[in-house]
Amino acid sequence: MMRCSASFMPRLRSASGLSRAAILIAPRPHVKRSGNDCAGVVAANALLDTGAILAILDRTDRWHEACVAAIDQLPLPLMTSEAVLTELFHLVGDSRAAMETAWKFVRSGALIVASIENGELPQVHTLMSRYWDRPMDFADATLVFLAKRESLSTILTVDRADFETYRIDGKRRFRILPAAAPRR
Repeated sequence: MMRCSASFMPRLRSASGLSRAAILIAPRPHVKRSGNDCAGVVAANALLDTGAILAILDRTDRWHEACVAAIDQLPLPLMTSEAVLTELFHLVGDSRAAMETAWKFVRSGALIVASIENGELPQVHTLMSRYWDRPMDFADATLVFLAKRESLSTILTVDRADFETYRIDGKRRFRILPAAAPRR
């Protein structure tokens, strides 16, 4: 994935950009709770990839409107992995304003960060080996693994080609949002 363009940084410094992001991630009443949740932990309803987060935060991104519309139709929170957050903060770059905006999104309640235990890493490795011809990066592998483990099949991503190829448990296709790539 490429580093964000310079247009990403000025957008994040504007007050309107921050309030727009706040509107996107405001709590919504249709969040579902899982029957086996403990102490108010909310079950996730879909997965969230790095490119979609960047598009939501960057109004100049060609995927912005499509990702905003997609996240608006999903019950929050969405699930992501530590690897996705690592990519996110790497790609946000050195701007403090951009980093703070990303943190506001991460801490907003719009997402849950799922851990992958040491004993589960061989399964992630197996996924990366299976899709070697693609090749599958570590962040994508963690999301495909979480899809199986958490019984999630919907993903918010701009990485359509990859997630159209990947299969959950080697069989099931992902439901990819946004539904179509934006026009150029």
